[in-house]
Amino acid sequence: MSFSPDDIAGMLTDYENDHHAGMDIADISQLIYDYTSGYPVLVSSICKLMDENFNWSESAVAEAVKVILKENNALFESLINKIEDYPDLYDYLYQILIEGRRISYNPDDSVIKLAMMYGFVKEENGSVVIANRIFETRLYNAILTNKQMQKTSIFKAGENDKSQFISGNELNMELILEKFILHFNDIYGSQPDKFKEDDGRKLFLLYLRPIINGTGNYYIEAQTRDQRRTDVIVDYLGKQYIIELKIWVR
Repeated sequence: MSFSPDDIAGMLTDYENDHHAGMDIADISQLIYDYTSGYPVLVSSICKLMDENFNWSESAVAEAVKVILKENNALFESLINKIEDYPDLYDYLYQILIEGRRISYNPDDSVIKLAMMYGFVKEENGSVVIANRIFETRLYNAILTNKQMQKTSIFKAGENDKSQFISGNELNMELILEKFILHFNDIYGSQPDKFKEDDGRKLFLLYLRPIINGTGNYYIEAQTRDQRRTDVIVDYLGKQYIIELKIWVR
């Protein structure tokens, strides 16, 4: 059973009455819900970290999420072990995350039932989607930083370029995009195969991952999946960057 935004707001109201933290209950509860979709363990983990280590600001929620994403706990171990043990499950999640495909919800599909049973996915508007933003980021990290992906030229280019894009607490996102295009043309521009949108999404995420590694996180805006546009949302040191990926048809 998941918590609703109202459930989270109710718990924070009780906490505020007891501790007088001075938080904006409506904003904080919605932000926690945005990251967790009400997944109880994740809601509790964020609140515990904020109580023990942070203040109750919006930026502190992002910091708590960053800490959680670095943890090796039973929940994430189960998540990763299952996709290693079930290749079909990995393939489904890869299609959703990397290829941006919408997979129709079918309650009789054995792989979907498996993913639902473990709480990795949920049904939303007739499609299978990742259960929450934290799971999504952890799965991206697992897929894009495996040994095979780290050997790609575009991942190595991101590692080599990283220092160029960071100034103080900000990313120079415009320069990141310019450099990515240069590397893409150098590495893949001569390939005769027709460009595929999911290839471009994967390659950009591979380039971006080592640049923000350990400091920022990213996710795909679910509402733009499998359309002519994909929005990559990057959270980096309290600031958010929205990158719109689109195929231009001539």
